[in-house]
Amino acid sequence: MHAPSSDLHFLELTELAARIRARDVSPVEAARAALDRIAALDDTLCSYAHVTAETAMAEARTAEADIAAGRYRGALHGVPVGVKDLLWTEGVPTAAGMAIHRDHRPTEDATVVRRLRQAGAVLLGKLQLTEGAYSDHHPTVIPPKNPWNADYWPGISSSGAAVATAAGLCHAAVASDTGGSIRWPSAANGLTGLKPSWGRVSRHGMFALAPSLDHVGTIARSAADAGAMLDVIAGPDPQDPTALRAALPDCLEASGEGVDGLRIGIDAAWNGDGVDPIVQAALAEALATFRALGADIVDVRFPDVAQAIADWSPLCAVEAAVAHEATYPARKEEYGAVLASVIETGRGLSGLDHQKILLRRMDLRGRVDALFGTIDLLLTPAHPFAPLSLAMIRTLGEQPGLIADLQRYTCPFNLTGHPTITLPGGFTAAGLPVAFQLVADHLGEATLVRAGAAFQGATAWHRRHPEV
Repeated sequence: MHAPSSDLHFLELTELAARIRARDVSPVEAARAALDRIAALDDTLCSYAHVTAETAMAEARTAEADIAAGRYRGALHGVPVGVKDLLWTEGVPTAAGMAIHRDHRPTEDATVVRRLRQAGAVLLGKLQLTEGAYSDHHPTVIPPKNPWNADYWPGISSSGAAVATAAGLCHAAVASDTGGSIRWPSAANGLTGLKPSWGRVSRHGMFALAPSLDHVGTIARSAADAGAMLDVIAGPDPQDPTALRAALPDCLEASGEGVDGLRIGIDAAWNGDGVDPIVQAALAEALATFRALGADIVDVRFPDVAQAIADWSPLCAVEAAVAHEATYPARKEEYGAVLASVIETGRGLSGLDHQKILLRRMDLRGRVDALFGTIDLLLTPAHPFAPLSLAMIRTLGEQPGLIADLQRYTCPFNLTGHPTITLPGGFTAAGLPVAFQLVADHLGEATLVRAGAAFQGATAWHRRHPEV
């Protein structure tokens, strides 16, 4: 018996995949339900930059025929997903949140998009983001709305990816993270965000913000879902020589392994200093859950990150200046003020200052690598604040200390390239989600998925959804 379409939109990707494989739900039915929901809600939520309804239905019909003929391709076959609009999609506008690229129609798919298609996923469209994947939306773009409460921050820069996944407008999304852009939106929208090791996923066909900091990953409703997405999009790529050649363990399979014997590190001082009590409560509950599941809790001392946080901005700026050299300053007047400002900062950075940043970055990475010789995972906040209102976010430009606090647990792991997973860990009294983060050694994505799935098997925070 087929499930009613109205019951499909909050299914986890892996749950929907199982129903599709069993032919209890058809890919056509799932795609139609998602597109109908987008049509009903996204005029308000503004999560999509472009909806590809016609091609999505064609892909769904192909998936339905293939599955009926016994040609099942795996966990994404027939599942409706979204893609952040900085990844090329052949013939479809790909703007990267920028006015100057609104008419850009790539002549090929990004490697990630091609791999999704090869896996039989149904691509619903391109998800909105901040301008150039930096920190603010272009003035011509209506920012996505947090479906839990429109007065609260939806996160940056993968704002559309998180809003659509949280609101049931796709079952998962491909996103990117340069300083926190998978983790902040996942935290703000009650989702699971997987930022892989740098280079684990090809960046061919992606608009760059800062290539040595840019990570391609996933935003999903569960750790198993995030793992299933990563299994498809990761791997070496001849078109991106920086894509790592190391084999990726089966993350979806790892989601059933539990955490018994895993060593989880805690730096109590780093996790507590200036951290909101509601975030500390979520960390304490997560710690108790992992201990009850059999993990070993290890006290550690994390390297001081104050200098790393200060270094992230100029390093991102100089790489962004290179990434935008073809259009900035030639088309400077078409840029929003925030992205223009960061590019100007990058263009002014001296070679000596840049080299000093690179040397300090190498030092930090070495220290974090050494720490993972003693632990398997590190437990930290996703950020130190309770959910942030838009009114508070609007003041960040005037309060550099708050920006540094926001980046405290995110940008260090873009500098070092270590993989992270963000997990829902509680709710405020007002019903807004609170999250925490696990960090693993390089190439430790399967361990992150394993631990995240174990936590989610023992809790239900990830199964709560906004009332939209």
